[in-house]
Amino acid sequence: MIDSNFIKNSKLSIQNVSRETLDELNKYRLSILEKNREINLISASTEKSINTRHIIDSAQTIDFIDKNDVKVCTDLGSGAGLPGIVLAILMKPKKPEFKVIFYEKSYHKSNFLKKISKKFKLNTEINQKNIFEEKDLRTDIIISRAFKPLPVIFEIASNNFKKFKYIILFLGKSGKEILKEASKKWKFECEEKKSLTNDESLIVKISNLKKKNG
Repeated sequence: MIDSNFIKNSKLSIQNVSRETLDELNKYRLSILEKNREINLISASTEKSINTRHIIDSAQTIDFIDKNDVKVCTDLGSGAGLPGIVLAILMKPKKPEFKVIFYEKSYHKSNFLKKISKKFKLNTEINQKNIFEEKDLRTDIIISRAFKPLPVIFEIASNNFKKFKYIILFLGKSGKEILKEASKKWKFECEEKKSLTNDESLIVKISNLKKKNG
């Protein structure tokens, strides 16, 4: 199994990830930096730390993704493809049937995702659509990074998806308080993982999400 042990350092020097995969991640990184001159994919202030801040930060969710019951992952408001493209690259040699579905309403960002997917021959589906307008969606995992606050993601999962197993979210230093507040309106099980790129952040896996009555 691919796991997050390979990303405990700021450099992607890894034992159980192939040189080809590392090369694709590096080329993807360079593609983001190049395109960032034209459109705002990532903050300019994070360009120098893109490996840690964006690539590795996205890749650490692999512990929740590389599971037997996960075949489809839906990335909401993906922007530059973080984390969806990173996960698609990592999973390609491991599980070729693994698919990432993207919802990104920006024309330019969607086109970027399409070009990257074609370049690396990734198993993806790019939807230039507003996720709030979609209904009866099906997936195994809903994942979102820097898109909308947790309560909004919960509403999207509940209202716009007919079927899903898990939600994976990136939470900042107030993550535990956010989860506690959400538990007032929602029932859910939560698996927490301390972020490898920020001591104050969490990666959470939400399952069995149900809205409380009243």
